[in-house]
Amino acid sequence: MPIYTSDQQLYTCFQQLFAAIEKNDPKAGNALLKASLAIRFDCVAPVASITIDARRAPVTVRYGANDVKPTIEIGLTADTLHCLLLGAIRLGKAVGSDLLDMKGPVWKTLALADVFHSAQQLYPAILEAHNLPTTCPE
Repeated sequence: MPIYTSDQQLYTCFQQLFAAIEKNDPKAGNALLKASLAIRFDCVAPVASITIDARRAPVTVRYGANDVKPTIEIGLTADTLHCLLLGAIRLGKAVGSDLLDMKGPVWKTLALADVFHSAQQLYPAILEAHNLPTTCPE
């Protein structure tokens, strides 16, 4: 059974997560800005899209379909994204496996490291606030 039961539930959690990152670690997006990236996470189960646009300050996050042309597109299940943010799956391992379908310059995903590090610190509390599991599904 998927962690998120709807795209709206996923969007609510990620809106809170990115707001917490901005508040607690405002410099987390600097590496993305330096790389001038736009990254889209296209999730399945549930179907959802999260676009981080860091081509110019301030970094913006869009939820759902939009007209931003991403530098990198990452297709994955919402459960895989969940496990990445918990730190249970390392991004490098996910990139080298069939867990992600990535389009664009893979090496630029290194710019995500600071954002993922901050997210891994804050994500469990967001999950707990929504009574969602803080572990990866088996």
